Amino acid sequence: MNLKTIICSLILGSSLTTTAQTALTEYHPGVTAEGAVYFLPKTIIKLHVKVEKTTYKPGEFCNYAMRYLRLKDVVQEPTTSYRVLSVQQIPVAIADSSKAYSVKFNAKTVAANFSLSEDGRLLAINAEAAEPAQPELFKPASKPAATNPRNFMSEEILAAGSAAKMAELTAKEIYDLRDNRNLLIKGQADFMPSDGNQMRLMLDRLETQDRALTQLFTGITVCDTTETVFTVVPDGPISKLVAFRLSQRLGLVDSDDLSGTPFYISIEDLNTVPPVDDEAAMKVKKKSPEAGIYVNVPGKMRSTIFQGDNKFSEKEFPAPQFGNVELLSGELFNKRYTTHLWLNPLTGAVDRLTADEPK
Repeated sequence: MNLKTIICSLILGSSLTTTAQTALTEYHPGVTAEGAVYFLPKTIIKLHVKVEKTTYKPGEFCNYAMRYLRLKDVVQEPTTSYRVLSVQQIPVAIADSSKAYSVKFNAKTVAANFSLSEDGRLLAINAEAAEPAQPELFKPASKPAATNPRNFMSEEILAAGSAAKMAELTAKEIYDLRDNRNLLIKGQADFMPSDGNQMRLMLDRLETQDRALTQLFTGITVCDTTETVFTVVPDGPISKLVAFRLSQRLGLVDSDDLSGTPFYISIEDLNTVPPVDDEAAMKVKKKSPEAGIYVNVPGKMRSTIFQGDNKFSEKEFPAPQFGNVELLSGELFNKRYTTHLWLNPLTGAVDRLTADEPK
């Protein structure tokens, strides 16, 4: 995350003012004519959904699988299906537009460095802000090159005049390959390998040929995994909200597309922070703004992803929107010594607060 630093001089004592604004259109983070403007964060949840797509293509000789290889229930029509492999929940901080504050400053007082995130969240004062850890990007597994079964067909098979005859000769070739493999394993082959490494190479070669030719009867199944990210913004408790939908035939579909099975999310406030008394809060609002820096006292939330009775993921996260805000006195930032403040980049709570010894 890119950070930007605001260098400003704090007005000490009662002249250091902070005012909260709720209209984001009138409030922009950064340096203003009067001072610095910053936001505190709230927690959103990124849902990293891994979906597996399975594609089946019937083999060229699928109609003869039972006759020549005694394989039952071989599907003779192409199919495509999807299923959810996993749902990973990752908390991410964004600026909370309801927690916007300003700090006045002038050039006659001690200078302070304000470190803000790109979206204006306060990260540190007089300190180098820590870069929040980023989740690893999803990388699909590499696929082996597809094998062409015709590369293993004999001249006799390729010259056959009908599909039925080709299937019959191919089945005979498969049985011969399996017989040769058994003879190798038993040590009864006409040409035995000289060492274990050569033995392994010969068995691998026979296995490759067998698998390629057998796929002409059984068909080929290919699995692909993709990851899609959904964003949930919990401004309060949530009960059974549709997070996404999955159709077994179409994959991920729109949340209002009834062809897909709904996967729900519920958010519970764990009430780890005592609520602010409403009457006391109103008295504070009527007073003039106090001097200092506002920080979060985050609560906790429990997020559950489920489909029917199947619970995919349940996690607990710190959540500033379920907590309170407290004021750090402006006296901490006077010109007798330099105070260093680090805020948690996810919650906006105080991670560390230190001060240099007065000279």
